[in-house]
Amino acid sequence: MPKVLIVDDAAFMRMMLKDILMKNGYEIAGEVSNGVEAIAAYKEMTPDIVTMDITMPEMDGITAVKEIKKIDPNAKIVMVSAMGQQALVIEAIKAGALDFIVKPFQPDRVLDALSKALSQ
Repeated sequence: MPKVLIVDDAAFMRMMLKDILMKNGYEIAGEVSNGVEAIAAYKEMTPDIVTMDITMPEMDGITAVKEIKKIDPNAKIVMVSAMGQQALVIEAIKAGALDFIVKPFQPDRVLDALSKALSQ
């Protein structure tokens, strides 16, 4: 059962993701609301995979990806983006994210992105 760290500043989005993942055999290692917390939680929880929102207060998702990759070059991170954030998604992939999912979440796409990332 893969452990997931959910990073999103919107509690509602975290809840939706958590619901999709838990119904499909994932364990939720934790959930945090910004990049600074994401780095600390990653060190503490060593999740199998991270879902990382791009736009957050204090530290954005792309910066957090770079920092987590410094700690663990093999970290598996899937970005969560809103519509119209293609440029930021490309930047996130260059920073080391493996895939991305778009809000509003399509459960099949979420599960597909995570299973692909986990197998990389």
